[in-house]
Amino acid sequence: MPNQSPTHKGAMKVVHVSASDIHGGANRAAYRIHQSLVKEKAQLNLQSCMRVITKYSDDPSVVEGVSLIRNPFYRYAQPRLLVRHRYSIPFHTTNSVHHSFGWPDSGLGYELNQSDFELIHLHWVGHLNGHETISIKEIGNLSRPVVWTLHDQWAFCGAEHYTLPPPANDRRFVDGYRRDNRPANEFGRDRNRATWLMKKKYWKRPMRIICPSRWMAECAKASELMHSWPITIIPYPIDHEFWSPQGVDQARQLMGLPRDKLIVLYGAIGGLNDLRKGGDLFQNALQQLKSMVVGTTLDNIEIAIFGQSQPVEHVEVGFPIHYIGKLDDDQALRLLYAAADVFILPSRQDNLPNTGLEASACGTPVVGFRTGGLIDIVDDRHTGVLAEPFEPSSLAAAIQWVIESKERCKKLGAAARVKAKQLWSPSVVAGQYKEIYSQLMDDFF
Repeated sequence: MPNQSPTHKGAMKVVHVSASDIHGGANRAAYRIHQSLVKEKAQLNLQSCMRVITKYSDDPSVVEGVSLIRNPFYRYAQPRLLVRHRYSIPFHTTNSVHHSFGWPDSGLGYELNQSDFELIHLHWVGHLNGHETISIKEIGNLSRPVVWTLHDQWAFCGAEHYTLPPPANDRRFVDGYRRDNRPANEFGRDRNRATWLMKKKYWKRPMRIICPSRWMAECAKASELMHSWPITIIPYPIDHEFWSPQGVDQARQLMGLPRDKLIVLYGAIGGLNDLRKGGDLFQNALQQLKSMVVGTTLDNIEIAIFGQSQPVEHVEVGFPIHYIGKLDDDQALRLLYAAADVFILPSRQDNLPNTGLEASACGTPVVGFRTGGLIDIVDDRHTGVLAEPFEPSSLAAAIQWVIESKERCKKLGAAARVKAKQLWSPSVVAGQYKEIYSQLMDDFF
């Protein structure tokens, strides 16, 4: 592992650990943090490498693969043990988010302890493509200073990466995963409790926790597991030189969208079917918006949705829908933000969604609910609008307010881009991380 990354005399050596580099929002955010440090390495006197299980980019600073330190028999047996562990014991829940059980050992913990990296930065370390990135026990046994950026709630919850979204009041991560407070939506073996108890057992030494949003920090501080741990808020970086305003007419032509319509954009993996991302609330809001604008000059709205292909059954929202499908190309996604008059983020529960940062940097105003990390992204009536959670009528009114004035829409978008450059610039975020690294190294040694 050490021989696969560049060395710089005197530079602090940091390794970022994540399941992947650019697959999924959390891993993409981790990669952007790593890249911001790479770009600022000379100023920060820091060497950054990324260690992942599955690599999707061609970046030479990202090292992939299962750990090769463990013996060949264990490397053969580990994924089979994982499958047996996941599926042989009955566990049922209506919480459809990803679950990671943090077992068995992957060998990555031993590899990291044997490497010459001075500091380990954990990111999204759950189960992906048949492998656990690193086990709960291995995390507890890391012998180097550890920084952990929380891209979701898994670190202080059980096996679930997010609790049930509102209106559910899922407080097990606050009260502890006891036998008497198991929610009615689960049955079978209590895998969430078992996973949480492993964390409680092996994580004896507090780790330095970084939360991208105030909401995530509040959750971590309220948790039984991390309430006394040091927690700092540092947002995700966004490359505002790449994510920047583009020509609207050309963007619409390239993306196959009409030039003479108002384009309302929405995007999520799974599209309208993602309950946590509020796809159903968005549909309801559009139906109410239709009744508000019918017969007016605003009755020329069309909807663009990425993350979902044309469904078999027609979805009626009152406006024509353009299904863009899944976008893995940042160039196309940047054009899509440019083509839109407004970007809608109606999440019930979200940390600091990359799409909100990207849209803001591209000068597209964001509309969402006043909840979670959306509060950190949107300055209400200045860079976008925050609607009352989780009222479709309020969301519909917010969309109408943005698009009813072209001048207002442009003003909101311009302010959003200014905010993106001031707060989420890679150089700013990299500097904040270097400060945390230096503090931790001083305290550790």
